[in-house]
Amino acid sequence: MSYITARHRPRWWAELLLLAVVYCAYSAGRLVARGDVSTAVDNGLAILRAEKALYLDFETPLNDLFTEVPAIGIPADFIYASLHYLVTPVILVWLFRRRPLRYRAARAWLMISTLLGLVGFTLMPTCPPRLLDATHGFVDTMAQYSSYGWWGGEASAPRGMGNLTNQYAAMPSLHVGWSLWCGVMLWRHGRTPLLRWLGVAYPLVTTVVVMGTANHYFLDAVAGAAVMGLGLLLTRPALRVLDRIQGREGGASVVAGGAAGTPEGAETAGEQEGTEAVGKPQPSREPQNSPSVEGTSPDAADGAGSPIVGAGCQTSPGERIPGQRTTAAGPSAGAGDSTPAAAR
Repeated sequence: MSYITARHRPRWWAELLLLAVVYCAYSAGRLVARGDVSTAVDNGLAILRAEKALYLDFETPLNDLFTEVPAIGIPADFIYASLHYLVTPVILVWLFRRRPLRYRAARAWLMISTLLGLVGFTLMPTCPPRLLDATHGFVDTMAQYSSYGWWGGEASAPRGMGNLTNQYAAMPSLHVGWSLWCGVMLWRHGRTPLLRWLGVAYPLVTTVVVMGTANHYFLDAVAGAAVMGLGLLLTRPALRVLDRIQGREGGASVVAGGAAGTPEGAETAGEQEGTEAVGKPQPSREPQNSPSVEGTSPDAADGAGSPIVGAGCQTSPGERIPGQRTTAAGPSAGAGDSTPAAAR
């Protein structure tokens, strides 16, 4: 379980800088991961054949519907081109402000999964359905309805900026993966039924949209969900390694395990004793050779464990300073005599 104290709450500007750096690295990695076009086409056709053999080629009827019904296809294009870049950062900000104890693990999960997706783009460049030969029956709805939006015929990139994106980074679908992350965050941390239902609807709608617009195969969507699952499994070990590198392993484990200690694990033994002593009566530190009171036990006479402050001294009711008067000591004192001696 990730735990963040007020002292270690992330700073907004540092988080913004970190996310910007990671996204720029991700975008640059997509461009570097451009593979051979013929290999990407072969991979795309292999996925399509596998789906048809398993009757999982849901993208074919959905693309026909989006192509024939503009009232469905145009909103779907807007969803594909915009929500991917809007909803995810909005939920990150929401978690940072409203659920700070959960933010660090959620952000780590998203980043790890994104890096895993980048590995997938590199190892398996895949031609999306919209870029296959027209004989396969797919229509690029983004190009068909481009006059309604800011995009062109090159995925969701703004018109004229297609060279800044890798159109063969289809496997896995991070549109689906990121929407699944958003859905889980809304379902787990949303306080209202509306937020939770949006958490269910958003990844489902995104999955339908990426297939209907011919940007992804159904197996791309499955791979996107699998990448998020693997990223979730790796999040806790990755945070432990990061804590160890940053020298915070001890403090984090103490807080998570419920043991005594500060979040940094830097509390000294003397500080612990001082903390434990607050509110507790302290044993007498008077010398143990004080005159004994007649009739008391040897243990009480030497002051060990005596309830009387100063052990060998008597105080009147209401007095708090020992040594004001003492009892007579010696054989001449009568047994049980409690007459106080003259004051010193």
